[in-house]
Amino acid sequence: MTALAAGRRHSVGLYSDGTVVAVGNSSAGECDVLGWRNIVAVAAGNVHTARNTGRSHTVGLLTDRTVVAAGWNDDGQCDVATWHDVVTIAAGWRRTLGVHSDGTVVAAGRNTELQCDVDSWRGIVDVAAGDWHSVGVRENGSAVATGNNRFGQCGIGEWRNLTAITAGYLHTVGLRTDGTVIAAGQRKSGACNIEEWIEVTSVAAGSHHTVGVLATGRVRAVGDNSHGQCDVHEWRDIVAVAAGSTHTLGLRADGTVVAVGDPREGRCDVDDWHGIRQPRSRTHPR
Repeated sequence: MTALAAGRRHSVGLYSDGTVVAVGNSSAGECDVLGWRNIVAVAAGNVHTARNTGRSHTVGLLTDRTVVAAGWNDDGQCDVATWHDVVTIAAGWRRTLGVHSDGTVVAAGRNTELQCDVDSWRGIVDVAAGDWHSVGVRENGSAVATGNNRFGQCGIGEWRNLTAITAGYLHTVGLRTDGTVIAAGQRKSGACNIEEWIEVTSVAAGSHHTVGVLATGRVRAVGDNSHGQCDVHEWRDIVAVAAGSTHTLGLRADGTVVAVGDPREGRCDVDDWHGIRQPRSRTHPR
C-alpha cells in the first residue's frame, strides 16, 4: 500500500487518519482531495516532462475497497466510481489500474498503446503504470506487461521471485524477494543502472530516474538528476519513497516527509506534512 505519490507536477500524502493531502499544480483538479476520508492508499498519474504534458489525476483506495479519483479525465482515467473489491491501485499517464482481491485487474483510460489490455491477467498482487505501458507481479513472483515496448520496457516475462514492481516513462524496475532489483527498458538516462543494489525494501520509478529504500533506512537513486531529484544520499530513516517526473518524496519512520527535485508550483512543499501513514508490508509471493 502506498502512502506517498508523486505526479507530473504534484505530490500526494496519506495521513494515518485516512485523510489525504496534496500540493503542487492543480490545474485539472488533481489536488482536490481535501474531502477524501477512509483512504488506505493513494496513487498519482505521472508523465515525462514535456511541453505538451502537465495535467494529471489522483486516485485513492478506500477501506471498503472502492476507489475515488480527482483531476484530469479526458480519457476516462477517473471513471472508477463503479469499481469494487479493489485491493491495490496504480496510476499512469491518462490511465488507472486496480487489482481485485481475486487477482484480476481492471483498467480505465487511454488504450492506444494497449496499455489497458489487462483483462486476461490473473493472480496479480501488484501493478504499476508507466507512461505507455502497464506491468504486474503475479502471486508466484513472475511478471506480466502490456503496452508500448519500444525500448524493451515490457520485456520482463522471464523475471522471477518478485515482490513489487514500478514503471517509469520508458523503463520498468522489479524488486526481488532477496532485496535485489532488476530493470528493463531505455538505459540512456541511467535509470536502469541498479544491478549492484542490495538489501532494498521498496523501489519507485520516476520518468527518468529510479529510487530505492535500503533496509538501513538509507536511499539510493540513479538516472536523470537535472533538477536534483536524485540528491537523496543524506536522507535517513526512510521507509517509503515516491518518484515523480522531476522530483522525489521520502517518508521518514516518524511520519514526516522530505522532498528533492524541481520545486516549481509547490510540488516539494511537504515540510509541514506530519503523521503520514507508513506503508503496510507486502507479503512476498509464494
